[in-house]
This record gives sequence, structure tokens and C-alpha cells, in this order.
Amino acid sequence: MHSVVDLATGEKTYTLRRAVAADVRPIVALLAADQLGATREDPDGGDWTAYERAFAAIDADPAHLLLAVTTSPGGEVVGTMQLSFLPGLARRGATRAQIEAVRVHERHRGGGLGAAMISWAVGEARRRGCALVQLTSDKRRSDAHRFYTRLGFTAGHEGFKLAL
Repeated sequence: MHSVVDLATGEKTYTLRRAVAADVRPIVALLAADQLGATREDPDGGDWTAYERAFAAIDADPAHLLLAVTTSPGGEVVGTMQLSFLPGLARRGATRAQIEAVRVHERHRGGGLGAAMISWAVGEARRRGCALVQLTSDKRRSDAHRFYTRLGFTAGHEGFKLAL
């Protein structure tokens, strides 16, 4: 990925870049800032070891991109997502791009930032030769479902998870 990409939304221009270790806390805060993340994340907790370990593993693996979106270069982190590139034998050896943990700060929603982020992710997947972009969204996130449908995604599969 290019080190910095501008995302123009019509009203504002944001900066999308690979996340750095200093972004972990604001990214976790974004993940915790909704009804589902509030029960799964601990942005005010004292032990950041698991988050730091996860960031280090993501950052070290070229098949994964943890992204931060800021209000300007060096500005406040107002968005995030993770892209993972998964090679497989199915679909004639196709690589899939998996989009995870898409979040936009509530003050920056409704202006096109989320759509610009997903558009960039789809373009990056194409650039890397992926045959498919996929994502999951919790069944309780009806607004997110409408958003992804509007962007051309289809709910063509039923997902299953097993907590360990």
C-alpha cells in the first residue's frame, strides 16, 4: 500500500494510512464506541498487552493491513478497518480480500467517509489481484447492512462463528 492516501468525501479530505503502534489506543476506542464493541473491548483497561501483541502480529504480516483514517496527516484517528488477503484453492486458486472491523467515529458519519474507505479497500483488492472482496457484519447491525448493500455487496452467504 502507498504510505498515505487522501480520501476525498466532497466536504472533507481525510488521510488513510497504515496504522502505527501509537494508533492502537484510538482504534480500540473506535471499536468500543458502539453497542456491540462496548461489551467486547476494554479501552479504559490497564492491560494493553493483548492489543499490542495483536497489532505487532498484524503489522509484521504483509497479508494484513490495519488502517487508520485521520482528519489530516498527523490528525485525530476517526476511522479504521483491517484488510486481510487470503489465498485459497477455491475459485481456481483465487485470493480473497477480507474486510474487518470497519469503524467511523460518529462525528464523521454520513459524509461519505465510510464509502470512501470501502471504495479504497475494493481498489486495493483489485490492485493485489483478488477475485473477491468479502466481509461479515453482525446480524444486529441493520444500518451497516443497508450501507454495504448500497455499495454493491450482497448477503449471499450465512456466516457461522464458534467462540473459543
